[in-house]
Order: sequence, then C-alpha cells, then structure tokens
Amino acid sequence: MKRILGKIMLGVTGWKLVVHDESFKQEKKSILICVPHTSNWDFYYSLACFWILGMPFKMFIKDYYTKSWFGFFFKALGCIGVDRTKSQNLVEYAVQIINESDTIALINTPEGTRSYSEKWKQGFYHIARQTDIPIALCYADYKKKQCGIMKLVKVEDKSFEELLDEIAPYYNAEMAKYPENYNPKLY
Repeated sequence: MKRILGKIMLGVTGWKLVVHDESFKQEKKSILICVPHTSNWDFYYSLACFWILGMPFKMFIKDYYTKSWFGFFFKALGCIGVDRTKSQNLVEYAVQIINESDTIALINTPEGTRSYSEKWKQGFYHIARQTDIPIALCYADYKKKQCGIMKLVKVEDKSFEELLDEIAPYYNAEMAKYPENYNPKLY
C-alpha cells in the first residue's frame, strides 16, 4: 500500500524516482543521508521515494511529534521521538537501534537544519563507522524534479573529511528547493 501511495505522491507532483546505484538492494542495513535539506518538502519527496523502494526506514524527530495526540501517525511513518532539551548520545542510541534490527535504513540530514549551515554534523559518520554499514547518498533535486539514491559509500578507515570529499561532488546548491540555504563547503 505504501508503495502505491508513494507513486501517487510523486505522480501528482510530476516528480520521478531515479536510482543510480542498485547495490543498496543487497544491504539489509544502511544510513540514508538526505541532502540538500532546505525545505519541509524534502521530507515529502524522501518519504515517497523510500516507500516506493520498500525501505524499512526510521528517523529521529522532536519528541513533540511522537508524544502529541497525533503521535501515532508519526510513529507509523517510522519516526523515533527524541527530547532535544536533554543532552543525549544519539549516536550511541542509533547504533543500538541498528544493532538490534534485522533490517533498517536510518534517515539522517547531516546539515541538521533547513537553514544555512556552516558545516555538516558528524553523527551519520560515527554511526556508520561503529556499525560498519554503508551510507546511501539520497537526494531530492528540485531542478530536475527527481529523488532517489545516487550511490552507496563505505566509511572503512576514512576520516570524516576524506568521506565528505568523496560525497561532496554528488550534491550542489542547484538541487535544493532554496539554493541559498545549501553550503557546498561541508566541513
């Protein structure tokens, strides 16, 4: 049912799903980095994309959305509420969730905000490194009206900067809904 709904969601808006690297289908676990993240619409297109692909995704959001009267809706979407007012080790929590799952795709937005960000947050890197799972380079390209997966990358023994140097060429400001909010300098 979700697959059909995802196709309808993209069809109504004139978008299409494009997967450049089919190898993600062999992975039972992965981290999905969704870039650029400059609009709430990114969530809509990502959701449709991942439903069509049948990915068992999870994502962290403010616990307000999962604890309110409509929390059941967000939980059904795969959202995990976190209290942002308390200091938490989300990397450790994410590693635990991944290790306890047979199949999972954990969504991460490394920019950390829809506004302009000086640099990417490192959480996705540390999660991938500690769990030894690949990172899927996901995107929503507003100029081409496409969303999908570009490539799988492995952290292996790369530093954060080396990994970002490998990732950077796949993304640019022209893809973003609000190009002025995307910073091509990732670290």
